[in-house]
Amino acid sequence: MPTRRAATTRQSQKTLPRAAIEGRGLGEALEFMRVLWELDHALRRASKSMDSRLGVTGPQRLVIRLVGRFPGVAAGDLAALLHVDPSSLTGVLDRLQTRGILKRREDPRDRRRALFSLTFTGRSIDRVRSNTVEAAVIRVLSTQPRSRAAAARRILTSLVSELAIDDPGRRKRR
Repeated sequence: MPTRRAATTRQSQKTLPRAAIEGRGLGEALEFMRVLWELDHALRRASKSMDSRLGVTGPQRLVIRLVGRFPGVAAGDLAALLHVDPSSLTGVLDRLQTRGILKRREDPRDRRRALFSLTFTGRSIDRVRSNTVEAAVIRVLSTQPRSRAAAARRILTSLVSELAIDDPGRRKRR
């Protein structure tokens, strides 16, 4: 006679039905969360691939693109634009500066503030248009009506706000 533990182990080894694997039958919330998880995984994979091809990760490239758009941007303003704590951005900025991609100078009006701009190398990375997360986003957005992209942005923004309820610091910046 099998023990209770053996029976439980056999039960837990059941395979998921095909419909569940494909996300059907999960309900709206679980399916949305599953797709978000899948997106997060795809972003991380693409970021690693970009690092090996371009020498920068997805988040680093985003910083490069933003500094390229706003030369002389302060670190704190960049952190606010990215909705991250300034201390989270410090490592990214330091690595990009050490690798000669970003140039740091002190703000002449406030020596405590660091201002960032792109170096020649940074500008060349800023110009890259293919094989990036941004290129994939552009391709997908170009196939969708603007109203649909705006609706997706509103849903994601609302979700960010909802998740920030327990983080008063994040809610303040919104």
